[in-house]
Formats: sequence, structure tokens, C-alpha cells
Amino acid sequence: MSEWLDYLSDSTLVARFQRRCGLVLFDAATRDSGGSTGTDHPLRTITQHAGKTPGHVSESEHPQNTPKHKHEKNGYEVNGCVTPQYEIRNWPLYVLFLLSAALGHEVFYITILPGIHWHLDPFLCRRLVNTWTLVMYVGQVLKDLLKLPRPLSPPVIKLEMRVDAEYGLPSTHAMAATAISFSLLLSATSRIQFQFEVGLMIAVVLSSLVCLSRLYTGMHSLLDVICGVLLSAVLMYLTYPYWEAFDRFQLTSSLSPVVLVALPLFLSYTYPTLDHYSPTCGDTTTILGVAAGCSVGYWTNTQLGVTFEPPHGALPVALPPLTAGMLAAGAARYLVGATVLLATRQVVKAASLWALFTLYGVAAGDAGSAWRRREIEVPYKFVTYTVIGLVNSVLINRLFLLLGIL
Repeated sequence: MSEWLDYLSDSTLVARFQRRCGLVLFDAATRDSGGSTGTDHPLRTITQHAGKTPGHVSESEHPQNTPKHKHEKNGYEVNGCVTPQYEIRNWPLYVLFLLSAALGHEVFYITILPGIHWHLDPFLCRRLVNTWTLVMYVGQVLKDLLKLPRPLSPPVIKLEMRVDAEYGLPSTHAMAATAISFSLLLSATSRIQFQFEVGLMIAVVLSSLVCLSRLYTGMHSLLDVICGVLLSAVLMYLTYPYWEAFDRFQLTSSLSPVVLVALPLFLSYTYPTLDHYSPTCGDTTTILGVAAGCSVGYWTNTQLGVTFEPPHGALPVALPPLTAGMLAAGAARYLVGATVLLATRQVVKAASLWALFTLYGVAAGDAGSAWRRREIEVPYKFVTYTVIGLVNSVLINRLFLLLGIL
């Protein structure tokens, strides 16, 4: 068993997958071409910190704190850092896997995921947020408890340096992709008329692309990805029988707004503490904030008697045909909704940071790094994304009605 675990966590396995997908280290590219690449191959560089344990980047060396590098020919002048160059030989796969990896990033949380609420059914969005929050919290906590490293670089090329400060196992991208794809599939069967086999194929393809993207970007070993998928599947299997009961509590109980805000806030403040800065705590707080805001918003809609969900007697509803008018209205909803959420994020983030900097006496010159302090990062992210969840679930559909695009 230990031999299999060592094999699945081996960095060379990831590097081999990258090479087969056309992402090649400069030295390997030089050997393959029989000499210097000269100007025949476009080369990319990415800063990687030398002499550090994978999964550990000190606060001063965190990518967001790293100073701009001086470009010299095909390399970079960086003090104390290794700057491996790489060649992209398969651009379609490069674009495909980077787009797939983006499904686990912050922009996805506040644009694509709410789109299910705007275009399909708020019920499905609520189910997705609930499942996504559970698997992401468990995955992030396990990362910081197990403290297992990410793949070594070299030989691996790492394309997402922001998350390199995090530990590796399990892959929360793989967990989120599995949870979102299959919870949507399971929940939609009673809400929308569609061919289950087609939905299953889409769920498998989307989750597989995200999982493979974690290998392609060099951020996870095969073991990290497999454990992420299996852990997400186990959590869904264990909780599935209670989804309906949780729905009733979330929407109808008078305790719901209190419990479903207090519990995520408590989990944010009690998140495991590391001896170095890692974005995992902030990212987890972001997710918990979204869940808290959506929970209060959906409870509010139920109390007001306007849920924007299809009537139960009409379920499962048939998907309407795609017409030019429907596509135009959908594009308008997406543009308005995403703009409102992004504007909400900017305003609430700025206001909460200003209030917290004032409260803790942070000087203007220290603002760039002070937000990483837990007493500032947790409340500002929780407040910001709780408001985003509220705006998405309560206000945006009403704005669509006002504009005549719902």
C-alpha cells in the first residue's frame, strides 16, 4: 500500500503528464530539440521559490508580496529564486486546462455559480451552495491539518503561484468540481426535464477536466486529486439522505438565520492556525460567508412568499427552446447580475477594510500586508461575501423584474 501511495504522490508522474500535454521545461525542451531553443520556441517563465518546503511560502515571499522582476532576455533576475522556463507546445490544451482550473477560483464563486440562480432555478443554486460549502470546508481544514506538500518544482512546472502557499492533499478543486457537478445532477432530476445520461456525461466531463487541470497546472499530485474526488463522493453519500430535512430547516425555521450565520462565523474564527500565511483561511471564510448570506437570503424570500422558484405542481419543468429573445434576456441578466455582485464586492470590501484598519490602528503604509492578519482578514471577507450572498439571493431577481428581463 505504501508503495502505491508513494507512486501516486510522486512529482515525476505530474511532470510526465505535463510533458505529454505539451508543457515542457526549458531544459527538457532543449534536450528534445538537440540543443538551444534560440528563438524558435516561445518560452514562458514563472517564479518558484528555492529551498522551501512545498506548501510553505513565508509572508514576505508570498506571490502577492513578491516585487516585480527585472526581465533579461529569456529569463528573470530574481534574488534567491529559481525561475524555470517552459515551452507550450499544445496551446488548445493549455487554454482548456487553465479555463478548467478557473472553475475553482473566486471569480467563479461570484459570477458563474449565481448564474444557476438567475437562469435555471434558485432551488438548484441553494443546493449547490450548501454542498459546495460542506466539501470545501472539510477539504481546506484537512489540508492544514495533514500538512502534506504539493509536487516538487522542478521537475513540475507550477502555473498558479498564488495557491502554492497552501498544502496539497486533498485537492479542493477536485472536491468542488465533483460536488458541484453531481449535486446539480442529483438535484435537477426532480426539477428539470432532461435525459439523465446526458447530464451524467456532462457531470463526468466537467469534473474530470477540473481534476486533470490540477495535474496540468502542477498544483497537485495524482494522490491529491484521487483523495479529493473520493472524499467529496463520501461526503455527498453520507449527507444525501438529509438534504430535504436541511432544506426545510434552512427555509422555514425561525432559528435558521441565527444558526446559519453564527456557525459559519464560528468556523471561520476557529480555522486551524499555521506558522506562516496561507490563503486557505481567507478562501474558506469567503465560502462560509457566501453560504451564510445565501441562507439568510433564501429564508427571507420564503418568509416573504416570493422564492422565484417554479411552482411545485409544474415540476419537473421543461427547458424552454433557445430563442434570440431568450438568449438576449439571459445575457442581460448575466451582465446586470455580475456587475451588481462585483460592484457590491468592491464597495463592501473597501468599507469593511477601512473600518477594520481604523479599529486596529493600521497605518496607511502597512495596509498592503495588514489585511493578512486574521483579526482583519476573517471579518472583512466574511462580511463582504455574506453581503454578496444576500444581494444575490434577495435583490438581484427583484432587480431583474424591475428591468423586465426575468
